[in-house]
Amino acid sequence: MSLSILIPVKNEEDIIEDTIKYFANSWIKEIECEIIIINDFSNDKTVEKVNNFSDQNLNIKIISNKKPGLGSAITMGIENSSKQFISIFMADLSDSVIDLQEYYRQIDLHKCDAIFGSRFINGSIIKNYPIYKYILNRIANNIIKLIFFIKYNDCTNAFKIYKKSTLLKLFPLVSENFNIFLELPLKIICRKYNYKIIPISWSGRKKGRTKFNFKELGSKYIFTILYCLLEKILLKK
Repeated sequence: MSLSILIPVKNEEDIIEDTIKYFANSWIKEIECEIIIINDFSNDKTVEKVNNFSDQNLNIKIISNKKPGLGSAITMGIENSSKQFISIFMADLSDSVIDLQEYYRQIDLHKCDAIFGSRFINGSIIKNYPIYKYILNRIANNIIKLIFFIKYNDCTNAFKIYKKSTLLKLFPLVSENFNIFLELPLKIICRKYNYKIIPISWSGRKKGRTKFNFKELGSKYIFTILYCLLEKILLKK
């Protein structure tokens, strides 16, 4: 078993050192693991701080995105990864390395193509979730459940783990921004790959500024839903 952790970054100078230290003090040093930081056209000291960080027990790579946007950054991360499993971990430390360990255990135990975490089932823990984002999240994910007739209720969450070989079968990836995190699980589900859902924790960022803007991204999410719905219909023919 081996793991690639993808961390997309854009102007995260306030928190990126904390993020790397978080991994440096965790269980991942005990496994075959690489951390791939994808720089999405940062214009602050994010890259400098990554390059200045030194820990011989961590295998850290930093690559530069070729086309602005999270979708392109995630695609580049997948293409440049070299391990059996891939997890996307946000730089804002909203995700838990303990949950990542459980992902890693579960995907091997159940021989799944993916493990999806949910922040909205029994056993999950949420801290400091802005109320407007919570309401938008619940509305959007429940609409997605109805459209695709699925049980999973947290499709838009970025933090999941996948087999790299399965992710490559989902190419080409068409989403440009945060909607990439919706495209990936919907393609897994619509193409009937094996997945398991487990509870996870989530905590709002304490440093830096969020890049999520629903007013700008709403149309992109609609595009991804329609694209994946069309794919689902065509796969039935």
